Amino acid sequence: MATPPAPTPVLEWPDYNTTPTGGDPLTTDLNAPYDKGDLCWMLVSTVLQITPAIGFLYAGMHRRKAAMTMIFQSLFCACAAGIQFWVYGYSLYQSHTSGPFIGDLSKAGLHTVLGYPSLANSDIPDILYACFGFTFVTATAMILAGAMLERGRLGPSMIFLLCWTTFVYYILAYAEWNPSGWLYQLGVLDFAGSGPVHIASGFAALAWAIMLGHRVDPAKESLHARVPHFRPHNSFLIGLGTVFIWFGWFAFNGASTANLSIRSIYIVCNTNLAASGGGLAWVALEYLFTRKFSIIGFCSGIISGLVGITPACGFIPIETAALVGALTSCTCFFTVKYKHLLRVDEGLDIFAIHGVGGFVGDILTGFFASKTVPALDGVSNTYEGGWWNHNWKQMGYQLAAATTCAAWSFVVSIILLFIINKIPGCHIRATEEEELRGLDYKYFSDVEEDLAVLNGYGAPRSGTLTLGVVSGSGSHQDVPVDTGKRD
Repeated sequence: MATPPAPTPVLEWPDYNTTPTGGDPLTTDLNAPYDKGDLCWMLVSTVLQITPAIGFLYAGMHRRKAAMTMIFQSLFCACAAGIQFWVYGYSLYQSHTSGPFIGDLSKAGLHTVLGYPSLANSDIPDILYACFGFTFVTATAMILAGAMLERGRLGPSMIFLLCWTTFVYYILAYAEWNPSGWLYQLGVLDFAGSGPVHIASGFAALAWAIMLGHRVDPAKESLHARVPHFRPHNSFLIGLGTVFIWFGWFAFNGASTANLSIRSIYIVCNTNLAASGGGLAWVALEYLFTRKFSIIGFCSGIISGLVGITPACGFIPIETAALVGALTSCTCFFTVKYKHLLRVDEGLDIFAIHGVGGFVGDILTGFFASKTVPALDGVSNTYEGGWWNHNWKQMGYQLAAATTCAAWSFVVSIILLFIINKIPGCHIRATEEEELRGLDYKYFSDVEEDLAVLNGYGAPRSGTLTLGVVSGSGSHQDVPVDTGKRD
């Protein structure tokens, strides 16, 4: 039997409309045009982002009785958003269409996604960019999921998250990242996703918190009179989650170049400096106001700096990175400090850190952007920069993009939550009894044996559980526990 000839290296890509996969892999070597270093950089960066970091952070910030629910919700986001991304999500924002608002279903099921150069960057194949893009929508959904804090029902929240990614995330991602998108065409600078990721999730979290209402507090354990506020149950988890987030953010930002270049290295440096500046700025302000340090505040400052640098990391000079992180962190700090004025129970500060932080980051990008930094990748030499290079109109573009993302996400989220709440069996809030007992005890069998160590108070009396959900809070109210079958 004759040996078939070796695949022929691709010398010129065929027309996309006739051969969207790039060619037949049996006869054509689709790897030949790509630099193996670029492929390795992108694939490793994709893997580095798949950590449960956000789940750890948010679980630590919950009270003990609902921490497992947050871990479960994070895992759900990874699985369900991944299937949705495969079925139609990637096609909605990376299809080869000419419309300014949304893509089509030509790439549904990733059935035509293979070796053809990606629409976002011709240095990598479409299938690799799809893998990378999956981590973005997963992270965004995880950020938003924290808004159900201790009182949102799991089923309706899952429905909302999938609807939200469809009608908010993918529409904004198309607008900013698809070459046909209207914000892309306008000239908005958002390197790694401040608009679709942080601003959108932050303002959606605000909408979700408004629709859910305040948490109940019959034991008067809240640390604030106007809005329920409780101490997180595990600072170690918060610190661990922040370390993993910081670690993954290098890949999140650095690999958004879609190639390995000096610009990629520059971006990693900018990211680290902004996180450092943000953490130190928050700690300094907190000590100024309270004369004490806080690991939770330190972590919040680091994440605020990372949020602020996300749109800017590929555009601003390295000497301004720490300043961007510090300015964003300061803004987020005062938003958290005075958030009670809104009378909204958004206890994880998703709106303050991601919504407001992302908005500030977009504006600072327009101010500090330099036309020389993008050129470090060897090809992007057409940028005009921002105010840094006397390109005054860039600030207007940035403000328009940030406002659009915030308004669209907030309004659509309110509408989706209102509709879902009206569906029989899909009311979005748990009952008062379920909330007091704890969502973990409503949904999971894993916590049956954990009753003996709830909040470090020791084993509760038979038929009761301790509601002192903040270790050392001094509250030991007993609430009856249903020992029968749980729904």
